[in-house]
Amino acid sequence: MKIQFTLNGKATTVDCAAGDNVQRLLHGLGLHSVRDSDNGFGFAGSDAIWFNGTIINASLLVAAQLEGCEIRTAESLSEWNQLSLVQQAMIDVGTVQSGYNDPAMSLILTDLLERIPNPSRAEIDDALTGIFSRDGGYQQFYEVIELAIARRDNPEKKAEYAPEFCDELDVVGKVAPKTDSVKMVKAQPSFVEDFIAKDACVIKILRSPHPHAFISKLDVTKAEALEGVVKVLTYRNTPDTPYTPGGQSAPEPSPLDRRMFGQKMRHVGDRVAGVIAESEAIAAEAMKLIEVEYDVLPAVMTIDEARAEGAPLVHNEPIEFMAGAPADLDEQNANADPREGKLIVNFPFGCEPRKNIAAGVQGKIGDIDQGFADADIVLERTYESKQAQQTPTETHICHALMDGDRLVMHASTQVPFHVRRQVARLLGVKQNKVQVQKVRVGGGFGSKQDILVEDVTAYAAFVTGRPCYLHYTREEEFIACSSRHVAKVNLKVGAKKDGTLTAIDMDFMANTGPYGNHALTVPSNGPALSLPLYPIDNVRFKVTTYYSNICPTGAYQGYGAPKGVFALTMILAEIAKELDMDLFEIIEKNRVHEGDPLKIKAAVGEGDLPTEPPKVLSCALDDIMRMGREQFGWDTPKPDLGKDWTVGRGMAIIQQKSGIPDIDQANCRAKLASDGTLIVHSGGADIGTGLDLVVAKIAAETLKMPLEEITVISGDTDHCPFDKGAYASSGTCFSGNAAKKAVEAMRERILTCAADALEVTLADVELVHPATVQAKDGRRITYAEIAHKAEGGKGWGQLLTSGSFITSDFAFPYGANFAEVAVNTRTGEVKLKKFHALLDCGTPMNPDLALGQIYGASMRAIGHSMTEEIAYDKAGQPLTRDLKSYGAPMIGDIPEEFVAKLVPCDDPVGPFGAKSISEIGVNGASPAIASAIHDACGVWLREWHFTPEKILKGLNKI
Repeated sequence: MKIQFTLNGKATTVDCAAGDNVQRLLHGLGLHSVRDSDNGFGFAGSDAIWFNGTIINASLLVAAQLEGCEIRTAESLSEWNQLSLVQQAMIDVGTVQSGYNDPAMSLILTDLLERIPNPSRAEIDDALTGIFSRDGGYQQFYEVIELAIARRDNPEKKAEYAPEFCDELDVVGKVAPKTDSVKMVKAQPSFVEDFIAKDACVIKILRSPHPHAFISKLDVTKAEALEGVVKVLTYRNTPDTPYTPGGQSAPEPSPLDRRMFGQKMRHVGDRVAGVIAESEAIAAEAMKLIEVEYDVLPAVMTIDEARAEGAPLVHNEPIEFMAGAPADLDEQNANADPREGKLIVNFPFGCEPRKNIAAGVQGKIGDIDQGFADADIVLERTYESKQAQQTPTETHICHALMDGDRLVMHASTQVPFHVRRQVARLLGVKQNKVQVQKVRVGGGFGSKQDILVEDVTAYAAFVTGRPCYLHYTREEEFIACSSRHVAKVNLKVGAKKDGTLTAIDMDFMANTGPYGNHALTVPSNGPALSLPLYPIDNVRFKVTTYYSNICPTGAYQGYGAPKGVFALTMILAEIAKELDMDLFEIIEKNRVHEGDPLKIKAAVGEGDLPTEPPKVLSCALDDIMRMGREQFGWDTPKPDLGKDWTVGRGMAIIQQKSGIPDIDQANCRAKLASDGTLIVHSGGADIGTGLDLVVAKIAAETLKMPLEEITVISGDTDHCPFDKGAYASSGTCFSGNAAKKAVEAMRERILTCAADALEVTLADVELVHPATVQAKDGRRITYAEIAHKAEGGKGWGQLLTSGSFITSDFAFPYGANFAEVAVNTRTGEVKLKKFHALLDCGTPMNPDLALGQIYGASMRAIGHSMTEEIAYDKAGQPLTRDLKSYGAPMIGDIPEEFVAKLVPCDDPVGPFGAKSISEIGVNGASPAIASAIHDACGVWLREWHFTPEKILKGLNKI
């Protein structure tokens, strides 16, 4: 049928079926703002449209409902060279990060201001109840509204919502728009889904309904015979190559324990078959025709079940060690089941599959027994966490096609170079035959460090010669994607009567699920990013990671630190209670300070251990603790909220890293164009954090150039030099320092050429703004003139430079979270009244974006603490398979008083003194909130997340 309606002010006729989904219809018309983040649940709001005067989710409409209606999308808000009031305010406040939901957000906020010219906070909250913002944590949208309203009367009103730093610098530390923010807020093609070829085949994965089983029968004959089916992939016709999905530098520390398709199913959602078809409908029909039978095996779901005597083995395939093979390896392999493939261990990091152990490590400093003997009080406690999901607004997606004999991939990934390496290995080709283009990433938070869709997509295109794409559904994000490792931490801590710590013994156990990607490095960061916060002499730790049949885990922001910080902070709170001390005081007495040697870091870390204990080269905790105490009001009287409500306060200090010394590497190239502008090829992968802007600012500052005369190209394995990727909080420090080295070399080339052209010595010239070299005698030559002369027949050749960065030094960001909660002792309800996040990232490169990352990270951590959990039934079936049931926080869940602050210091490792910011913010919410709950009602919550039921049980009410 033909549907006639008005679309963005124009009469439109569309030929479609009456029941066609409107989100797909509009997106197919080229309206990229109408995105699908939750497969028609109407929860995420990515598909928001203006429908006859009301904001509604397009995925909840069918085409026939459009007849005669007026529709507006975010594309209607701006012209080619002119943003709307709201769109410009979003950019100027710094809310545009990954950008996936931002067009829909701009439409919702515009509609709000059209309906209510001066909305109250409650009215803003009401308008935003229908949109999911995982990036920025909602808080800055109040500022967007405030700025847009102010500019109605005064168009020249400046955004003054982020502080600026470093008066002596021109652009570093100053607010500037993210280089891709205009493109994304206007919904111009930005993401993988916007570039998929019209004739691309779709890939759909048939997944295991059982947590643990063998495929006993698999017949794809009928599916392959269906018209429109190109090929069906199974374990019978795909590479029998063991690999790890974890995108880490090779050789990986994780066991290579997965193959593309296997005969053994290790979790609900494991891959049974992959259908390559010419449409999604054909693929769905083909999956119904695949005949599968299973031999169901007993499942292990918890750490205790996995480590129990006689537990079912998650991995019983033959094991091969590349180094450090155990003496009994032949005995271990005697009863191995070849149907499971092969498992390869690159490093002997405690991998013992016959004990369901994926990895293990242990170490100590000092004399732990003497430390406990010296203590006046010794406490032993166990703390546990639940499984949480990253829930990026853009689900995992990859598009691949053949260009002659080369495979070209468009991927939403944090690690393009690791994707290239892994894919080339799986295909059996050299890396020069694979090009990976990292397209804009609509949120990752660690999950897109793992290679989860790229392997199958690449292989499908490679064996069929057809363009192919694989786009996860939201359910697949929950059952087949990475998530946060589950942890169980046994702690024993000794202290003197005055609160001085004498000994810490941490036994950190983790549940990695069916595969061991990050099984060593994530759990190791539990102690590695918590124990150094309290640098005492006597410490012992043990890390053991267990296989199980829960849905997969992997990399997630914080990377093990949240569980270690939760356990260590909470036992300090319990010791403080026993000693009648204030939590703030016991933390202050024992915490790390600038200049401290971190002896424990010589015993625990990622990869190579330092030859000597690193020192804390910069730390703003002195200022953070003082500011937090004063501005949060730690010592002020608590409010009286009346019957059944009690108020409590808690806190935690936190740390992270800025890349991995002696492991990570970044590279960069710079070239001067003919008119004197600069093009920078950065290996770094900007995943919405503003890394491209960081690189541009470093170049502008170093070369005294206008920011707009610098273009950064990143994330393309053909055109950019190697960078290990956007993880381990390394972007600013590693990719930024590589850029700094490249442009410093460019500065020397420019000065040398200018001195030659002006016929003076090198000592007689200097760079001056804008993009000019000046001699001591006052004569000047511009970069444009230098570039023109360089490219002439008698010139020096085009100015090209490069920079590479590695380091053995650590750059630790620090911070503190302060929380005030109200607990209802009758219902167990918890209200988060105040939450202050004060963070030290050295010199804040992009202050407005940094604040947004703090708010977003804090809200993700608050969600993990209060509402989020991947839950299972007794049969091992995951119950939380959509955003609504999962419990990720929305606008109504933000703290009543939500404050983010940047507390600067100058770090000698990072470029211009900068350290990382985007990851540390997830590390401290759980202990800050849990200690506040105890302060309010006396209940110790040792397992997160924190539910009313747990509080009422602690109060003996149920």
